[in-house]
Amino acid sequence: MRSYLLPSILFITDIVTIVIVAFISLFIRFDGHIEPQYINQMVDALPLLLISYMLMFLIMHLYTRIWRYAGMREVLAVFVATTIGTALFYSSMFVFGKSLPRSIYFITWFLTTGAVGMGRMLLHYVALHYSSGDDGESGQVNTLIIGAGDAGATIAREIERYHKRSRRVIGFVDDDMFKHNRLMNGFRILGSREDIPALVAKYKVEEIIIAMPSVKRDIIQEIMEICAPLKCKINILPGMYQLLDDEVLVSHLHPVSIEDLLERDEIQLDTSKVETYLKDKVVLVTGAGGSIGSEICRQVLCVKPKKLLLLGHGENSIYLIHQELRNIVPQATLVPIIADIRDKNQLEQIFKNYNPDVVFHAAAHKHVPLMEIQPIAAVLNNIYGTRNVADVAGAHGVDRFVMISTDKAVNPTSVMGATKRVAEKVVLGMNHTYDTKFITVRFGNVLGSRGSVIPLFRKQIEAGGPVTVTDPEMTRYFMTIPEASQLVLQAGAMGNGGEVFLLDMGEPVKIVDLAKNMIRLSGFEPNKDIRIEFTGLRPGEKLYEELLTAEEGTNTTTHKKIFEAALEDVNQEWLSREIERFDTCKTDIDVINVLQDIIPTYAPNHNV
Repeated sequence: MRSYLLPSILFITDIVTIVIVAFISLFIRFDGHIEPQYINQMVDALPLLLISYMLMFLIMHLYTRIWRYAGMREVLAVFVATTIGTALFYSSMFVFGKSLPRSIYFITWFLTTGAVGMGRMLLHYVALHYSSGDDGESGQVNTLIIGAGDAGATIAREIERYHKRSRRVIGFVDDDMFKHNRLMNGFRILGSREDIPALVAKYKVEEIIIAMPSVKRDIIQEIMEICAPLKCKINILPGMYQLLDDEVLVSHLHPVSIEDLLERDEIQLDTSKVETYLKDKVVLVTGAGGSIGSEICRQVLCVKPKKLLLLGHGENSIYLIHQELRNIVPQATLVPIIADIRDKNQLEQIFKNYNPDVVFHAAAHKHVPLMEIQPIAAVLNNIYGTRNVADVAGAHGVDRFVMISTDKAVNPTSVMGATKRVAEKVVLGMNHTYDTKFITVRFGNVLGSRGSVIPLFRKQIEAGGPVTVTDPEMTRYFMTIPEASQLVLQAGAMGNGGEVFLLDMGEPVKIVDLAKNMIRLSGFEPNKDIRIEFTGLRPGEKLYEELLTAEEGTNTTTHKKIFEAALEDVNQEWLSREIERFDTCKTDIDVINVLQDIIPTYAPNHNV
């Protein structure tokens, strides 16, 4: 049937239905013995009845809805339309001095609601049954869903409606014993996770879906250990804080990755505090094309800023994040800005043109080995660039300035870490100069960032190995990019100026264990199919990362995943003089010496 004909057909069908229902109502009211006068009254009342109902059907958009995708909202629309339509019919009969037995109104409402509602639902199920379904695979894949909660129910329902040509839901698995052998959405809860191997064999399961976006990651790890030997395709829903619209869809499913195994518990944000300083404000993000900067832009966009300024040095990365954000929220005001934070005059012009209220400073050189061989580049970008952005922000009356720092700034052994530690001191000192609230947020490695070890491991595994690990004992703190970015926004709301906040990074992860897990997730055995090779520490690298220096203590905050470092005082006049010494440096060794004078705990590691 041509889709454009359907509204007209429904319109005519509803008119016929209402007329038939009207006379059935009379038949029911008088037990089949209808006196002619009541038939005449009903015929006389039909125009008012049709106008009342059809007007409400039009107002409630019953002819513009796509009934194939009908749900409770559409059922409610039918109920509201017939209820108000009946009230309108009764009122118009009173106004025009016409009359019918009062019970007729109730019977007519009841029958019309049922007939129209059931007709729409029949249309819904017919459309689903004859829909073309997926365009992809032919034949159904037997699918087992782990997690009989809201997310699992939604996934099962969506598969049944829109993907049944490619998937066939076998049932659910859930550790809640009280759910076992019960039905949910027509599918049985077949057992607990220990039963997965037997269920896979019994029902010839080809795909397992882990539909538990809020579950602790150690449970995901246990499920993966059970499922890994079964040779099934395993897909998972991302964590709830990655589902920005809180909507669960089959399109959100992805193969289990190392990020899923290392991801931690869902973050509870104080959204009202975040909205207070970001909603309807002009927000500038430096380094907006980078891993952290781009995710901060995505998170800020959710809070509905007045304007979002995307500042970066690389035109391609700024173009990509601008296009992405424009597709997500077309009505948002986004301004891509290609600029170098080392150029203070250019920054002055940008702040003068756009007058930002909040600045997130994520721009920095972060690659440890590269900065070891080009220390002056790290100084110019990480120290001078940060000083430029902070100084201009303060001079233009920015309300809050939030700098992104790193755990490598603590007792640094690398040029990158040392320059970021100096940048922290610069930002801290700005609080004594301006009214702007200058805040620093310090955290460790983020999963999937361009400088992370994980993309490197992926490439090495795809190439057949070896996977190179620095040292068997090397550990790192990890968190996901969305988690880190959300906590940065929360810390920005908590700060009053002069704080260095530390994000709870959880437990450190052994890099060699990370490599082994990634090899297994790719379907190989470590040191059997793909070899792990230890290369030794590179210049500037540490075996272990720290979040606090020996001089710093830590204080709790109102958020359980954010702590505040108790910092030593910074003599700003002395710091400014020391930074100016970089201008006279002629060699890399000169740069290292100045860094060591500013940061006494900086102990360069030049072991190859």
